[in-house]
Amino acid sequence: MLLDTASLYFRAYFGVPESVRAPDGTPVNAVRGLLDFITRLVQDHHPDDLVACMDFDWRPQWRVDLIPSYKAHRVAEEAPEGSPDPDEEEIPDTLSPQVPVIEQVLDALGIARVGAAGYEADDIIGTLTGRAAGPVDVVTGDRDLFQLVDDRRGIRILYPLKGVGTLQITDEALLREKYGVDGSGYADLALLRGDPSDGLPGVPGVGEKTAAKLLDAYGDLAGIMAAADDPASKLTPTQRKRLTDARPYLAVAPAVVRVATDVGIPDVDQALPREPADPERLEALAAQWGLGGSLQRLLDTLRG
Repeated sequence: MLLDTASLYFRAYFGVPESVRAPDGTPVNAVRGLLDFITRLVQDHHPDDLVACMDFDWRPQWRVDLIPSYKAHRVAEEAPEGSPDPDEEEIPDTLSPQVPVIEQVLDALGIARVGAAGYEADDIIGTLTGRAAGPVDVVTGDRDLFQLVDDRRGIRILYPLKGVGTLQITDEALLREKYGVDGSGYADLALLRGDPSDGLPGVPGVGEKTAAKLLDAYGDLAGIMAAADDPASKLTPTQRKRLTDARPYLAVAPAVVRVATDVGIPDVDQALPREPADPERLEALAAQWGLGGSLQRLLDTLRG
C-alpha cells in the first residue's frame, strides 16, 4: 500500500475540526486525522507493506521548465533565482506546522517514509509501483494517478470519496465506464482535456468526452497526432486545427503529466511495523502533541 501522504493529510486537515488541539493549544487535526486514516486503511485492507510517499518537491523545476503554468496558481512564495529550494506552496497557516509533526510520528512508528529531491510523491509512487513484485493499492485523492491502474498487475487506486471509510476502488473497468480509457490511456486523456487544478491548459476546445473519443479512434496521443498530419483521416477540420495549433504544448505535456518511474530512491524497510521503531520518541511526541486515542488505535491495529 502506497500513501500519497500530502493528499491524505490535506483531507484530514479539512475533515477534522481545528478544535482538535495539543496541550499547548496548537491544532493537530491533520496529525490525528492522518493517524485515523492509516488505522482504517490497515484494518480494512491488511497491507503487508506500507509506504508514506512524500513530496520533497511539490512543483519540480523540470516540469515548470516544460509548462511554466504548472501549479503556478498554488505558489505562495517563489524561491530566489538559482536557489536549490523549491517554491513555497500555499498551505493553510495551521496546517504547515503540523507537517513536521506528521513526519516525526511516522518515523517513530517505523512506517516507511520515502521521497526524493526534485520529485513529487506521484513520482515516488510511480517508481515503487513499477518495482513491486505483487499487487499494489495506491491511496490518493489525486486522479492523475489513475494512469497507474493495471488489472494484469493488480494495481488499483483507492480514491477517497468521504474520508477513507468510503473509497472508490479504481480498476480498469471503472476507468472505462467513467472515462472511456484504461489506465495507460488516462495520462493522454488528462493532458488533452487539461487540468486547471494543476495549471495544465490542455487543448482548447477538447474536453473530456472529445478526448476519450479521439483516444478510442486513434489509440494514443501519437496516433491522434499522426491522424492530425494525415489529410485522409476522419478528423474534422476544426479538430485538426486545434490539435495542430496545440502541437508545442502536446510535445512537452506527456513528460509533465506522466509520473516518473525511474526515481533514485533509498532502500527502506517497507514492511508494516508491528511495534514502534522508537517507542520512547513516540511516547514523547504523543505527550507533547496530545495524540491520545488516534495514536493508540493505530498502535493496537498494527499489533493485530
